Amino acid sequence: MTSLSTDREAIGAALGRIPGGAGILTSAHAGRATGMLVSWFQQVSFEPPMIAIALRSSRPIAGLIDACGALLLHVIPVDDVGPLFKHFGKGFSLGEDAFVNIPHSTTEFGPSIDGIPVALACRVRNRVEAGDHDLYLAEVVSARGDVSHAPYVHIRKTGLSY
Repeated sequence: MTSLSTDREAIGAALGRIPGGAGILTSAHAGRATGMLVSWFQQVSFEPPMIAIALRSSRPIAGLIDACGALLLHVIPVDDVGPLFKHFGKGFSLGEDAFVNIPHSTTEFGPSIDGIPVALACRVRNRVEAGDHDLYLAEVVSARGDVSHAPYVHIRKTGLSY
């Protein structure tokens, strides 16, 4: 049996083995909207149905989520990773239009991106500081879920960085 190690590289390698998804998080408030690629999200409750999403507090979307108390998580399907991953992975300031050439509609939770088969509309119930990220606990109040599309899942080389 391999012993446990306190070595940072060993810890990073072990954390990197935790599978994660990929999603696009959107939110809007007071005429501003944005979206970003997220990889740390998970269901955390059956009743009420809730998810957790971890974000660096410096992300522009955090201010919108805090102001409106709502967010929309789009789960990227495995068969459509490329263009959306690349577009939202670059990040946007609040002054930039994150949805140029991205078909979408407006909802009270944030922009809803057309063509993504799974989306979860949520009301934030709590925000907890968690090291260099903040953890948002959000109740799923509406959704669309076409289960014929498998979600993208990835494994990182290390759990110490993106």
